[in-house]
Amino acid sequence: MTGTAEERQRHIVRAARATGSVDVNTLATQLGVARETVRRDLRALEDHGLVRRTHGGAYPVESAGFETTLAFRATSHVPEKRRIAAAAAALLGDAETVFVDEGFTPQLIAEALPAERPLTVVTASLPVAGALAGNGNVSVLLLGGRVRAGTLATVDHWTTKMLAGFVVDLAYIGANGISREHGLTTPDPAVGEVKAQAVRAARRVVFTGVHTKFGAAGFCRFAEVGALETIVTSTLLPAAEAHRYSLLGPQIIRV
Repeated sequence: MTGTAEERQRHIVRAARATGSVDVNTLATQLGVARETVRRDLRALEDHGLVRRTHGGAYPVESAGFETTLAFRATSHVPEKRRIAAAAAALLGDAETVFVDEGFTPQLIAEALPAERPLTVVTASLPVAGALAGNGNVSVLLLGGRVRAGTLATVDHWTTKMLAGFVVDLAYIGANGISREHGLTTPDPAVGEVKAQAVRAARRVVFTGVHTKFGAAGFCRFAEVGALETIVTSTLLPAAEAHRYSLLGPQIIRV
């Protein structure tokens, strides 16, 4: 398949969304074109905000029309996410009430919280609630609402109204993208409302995210970088870039 540039680029986006990433050499073989042609296509797709290029390939950008599922997130960057979750759980301090966001990394944080500590955990995530419900020391408050199939988390006015009645010591927040220009973003407005309410409800906010989240911007902005006390990511985010985020206020921890 050679086709037009538009046809090739549609194929590339479909492949990236289906598998989580694409490789220049593989695409060149599949499409029957030169590697430089693929690189040119990837540059065009990156300019349109559909993919982000990596060394030798690209991965899809989450958008209003495309969002990865929790099942997919549980298979990507897992060792990096486990390191980040352990470092984030260590920031608990003297917090007694904690909000844990939806997503795979927050789920890992929930599992890494000290089992012997009396805690109240508020969450919209069914997997987070399930992971903690068997611990006698943890009181779990599951926010009601409409359950989104891809993430197994609740949204809409029931969720935000319930959350608005709380003040929590610490919120562990995730996002689909974080950038210095656009702040923390997510593709779905209903998800963004829950996250924004959690940020408002919290005395301290810790953002956790793998290096690929940085520089990405989704459809709905729910918080500024300056609202964060701490950002926990990995050493795959360059130190110079981490420093630029720290200038906006938060402490940066790279693990």
